[in-house]
Amino acid sequence: MSPDARREQLERAAIDLIGSGGLSAATAEAIAEAAGVSKGLLWRYYDNLDGLMIAAGRRAFAALESAVSVDVDLDAPATALFTSAIHRAASLPATHPAELRAIRAIGAAFRPDDGDAAARAAEYRALHRRQADLLRRCQERGDIRTDLDPDLLAITYQGMVDTMLDHLDADPTLDPAAHADHVAAVFLGGAASDVRP
Repeated sequence: MSPDARREQLERAAIDLIGSGGLSAATAEAIAEAAGVSKGLLWRYYDNLDGLMIAAGRRAFAALESAVSVDVDLDAPATALFTSAIHRAASLPATHPAELRAIRAIGAAFRPDDGDAAARAAEYRALHRRQADLLRRCQERGDIRTDLDPDLLAITYQGMVDTMLDHLDADPTLDPAAHADHVAAVFLGGAASDVRP
C-alpha cells in the first residue's frame, strides 16, 4: 500500500472511531485494529497520536467540503448556487455524521488553552478564500451586492452553515430541507442584489 493510501486508511479509521464513540474511542490501539495493522505502523506515518488526530480532522474537513461542492454549477445565479450548496450541507448529518463529529471533537481537543480562535481560523482560511472568490464572481455578474466585502461574506456564510449543521446533528427531528431553506433565505436576503432576480 502506498504511503498516501496508508495514511488515508489510518485517518479514516480514526474518523470512524471518533464518529461512533467520541475522541476517547480513537486510541492508537483501536485505530490500528480498525485499520487492520500493527500499532507500530502508525508511528511510521505520524510522530504521535496528536498528529494523526489533526490529519484525520483535516481529512474529514476535506470530505465535507467535497460533498457540498461536488457538481456545483459555479456559473449558476447566486441564489441557485448558494441554495443548492446550503441544501447539500444540510444533508451532511445524514450522509457524513462521522466526519462532522470528528471535526467537532478534534477541534475542541486541540483548541488553544487561552481560547484563541486563531487555530480554527487558520484551518478555515483556504475554504473562506475559495468562497470569497466565488462571491466576488457573483458580484461581478451582478448577483451579489457590491457594497459587501466578499471576505466577510464568506465568513458569515460559513458561520451560518456551521450553526445549521450543529443544530441538525444535535436534533435529528429537525427537517434539513426546511432548515436549509431558512438559512438560504436569510443569507441571500441580505446579500443578493436587487438588480437581478
